[in-house]
Amino acid sequence: MDADRRETEPQTQLKGLTVGEQIEKLAQFIARTEWDDMPEAVHRRAKLVLLDTVGVTLAGAARPEVIGLTKGLLHGAGRGATVVTSGLPQADIRTAALLNGIAARSVELCEGVRGLQPAPHILPGVLAIAEQRGLGGRAMLGAFVLGYEAAGRLNRGYVQRVVSHPNGQLSLLGAAAAGARLHGLDGAGISLAMRIATSMLMTASYGNTVQGGTTLNLPAGLGAVAATLAPEMAIAGYAALDDAIEEAPGLMASAGFDPAKLTDDMGQSWEITENYFRFYACCNPIHSALDSLAEALAVLKPRPEEVASIDVQTFDFASLMRNPAPPNYFASKYSLPHAAAVLVARGGLGFADIDDSALTDPVIARLRPLVKIAADPAMTARSTPTLRPARVTLTLKDGRSATAARENSVRDTLKPDYEPQVRAKFRELAAGHLTPAGMDAIEAAVDRCEAWETMGELIEPLRRHARS
Repeated sequence: MDADRRETEPQTQLKGLTVGEQIEKLAQFIARTEWDDMPEAVHRRAKLVLLDTVGVTLAGAARPEVIGLTKGLLHGAGRGATVVTSGLPQADIRTAALLNGIAARSVELCEGVRGLQPAPHILPGVLAIAEQRGLGGRAMLGAFVLGYEAAGRLNRGYVQRVVSHPNGQLSLLGAAAAGARLHGLDGAGISLAMRIATSMLMTASYGNTVQGGTTLNLPAGLGAVAATLAPEMAIAGYAALDDAIEEAPGLMASAGFDPAKLTDDMGQSWEITENYFRFYACCNPIHSALDSLAEALAVLKPRPEEVASIDVQTFDFASLMRNPAPPNYFASKYSLPHAAAVLVARGGLGFADIDDSALTDPVIARLRPLVKIAADPAMTARSTPTLRPARVTLTLKDGRSATAARENSVRDTLKPDYEPQVRAKFRELAAGHLTPAGMDAIEAAVDRCEAWETMGELIEPLRRHARS
């Protein structure tokens, strides 16, 4: 954040309060770290995440439930921040943050790191605050990186409950930290904002996924709201438990939380550089199985009608995503039988492949029941948020078969240069919303994000180049 703004913004004092040592160190790090303190690799990755999230948000804003919610909430809404939807209407910052966060989570293509998807929970709130307060690109993107850092580091000591999705917890706390940073709060104030935000934590069930519960996208929107609300509450004088962060995730929302390693190598390693970008439009835990199927398909090169069976062995969590008849678009993103059938029938798993039409495609419908899934105890025992083993045997009607196995997805294994793929993905997702000149303009704008004087340097190209 700009030094002059940090000096003039209100500072929250926590005299007499003692908070957990590791949490306090993290909050102080967020308060004092500047854009120029971050390595160039962090700058580059943050810009890629920004570009990726803009594209994902544009795509998500076109989902029917998001359109309906947007129309309802914008009726009588105030002004101050831009909603990334048709016409780019203005709303109050909390409504804009909410809608943009939900949209960014709605097509199952947001980025992630070790089981979290920080960007859709943190970035919409950061953008809304920066737009309302007239902040520049360095302040906005620097706060986003630091909020991402907070979420990822909290995840180091977090033990997830089996059916609880962690994003409404840790990414939300990261969003509160990022929002507090943009408000110019000191370390004590950032700690307070995060502790206030523990009262906003959500425990959305993973069961929403296989049943098509689009409500699972709400935590992203409410995380973005927390970025705008928790700092304001801290400034207003609200108080919170000294050990609220240790208590809320550790005793209430998760199976355990140990902050001991939270600050190890802080400032030396950065969570955002460990992220992955999603190019399959489906849930990340099933990507290893889909990569294995792709290898088997490359060997046998069958036509869809030649497939007799697809047998999948994988770790327990991924094996739960076995619904052979997903009821809607959202559920289809969490159905391994559906995704496998799409890969066989359409040869890809991108945004245009796993779309609404795939649900009614007769070829895909015939293939889905051929996918049989079993949990392998050995795979379950060695699985982690970054190790997701799977083995797939593809058998054809003429008796030929091929087997392939992976310990994790191809992209996680190869650690490729993501930039060309992210730029291509952005253009695919944005093509229905922006002209070619508009896509060029947004890419160019993001590339020089640190030079933005205001968020208008992103918003105006989106508005000027929107498809009619």
